[in-house]
Amino acid sequence: MAEPGNTTITSISSTAATSKSHKAQELATCTIRAPPFSYAHLEAMRKNSLEALELDAIQVRSYCSAALKQFLGVSGQAISIDILKVEGPSCWLRIPRDDLSAFAAAITAWQGTYEGGTHSTLRVRGCSDWLGSLVGSEGAEQLWRG
Repeated sequence: MAEPGNTTITSISSTAATSKSHKAQELATCTIRAPPFSYAHLEAMRKNSLEALELDAIQVRSYCSAALKQFLGVSGQAISIDILKVEGPSCWLRIPRDDLSAFAAAITAWQGTYEGGTHSTLRVRGCSDWLGSLVGSEGAEQLWRG
């Protein structure tokens, strides 16, 4: 449920009774000013290795916790992270909107892990207040590669 200051119903009307030239009826219009959550698309990268890095939800949680703890300390670990999807080296997360900038900074500053001479880290592919715009822009970089 949205907080009272975050949503506003701007109009409720029926145009069928007022004019027969308009066939569409506008029942309600809702403007969301500040969504409670933001979304992040992360990608795992592995250096010094030819094999692809396959993530799972436990690794994503562990990597994010390590990054947040290193960057923000105990208060960073208190940031709520919901893992929406993990597919291959990519994952999509839901984060409280107010914590997105701190989360992105922590992931960007995190050096990653070293296991068996292999360096693994996370890269922020994108962040948005709207999941649809984040998922819809996934193929945009292919457009400019030629």
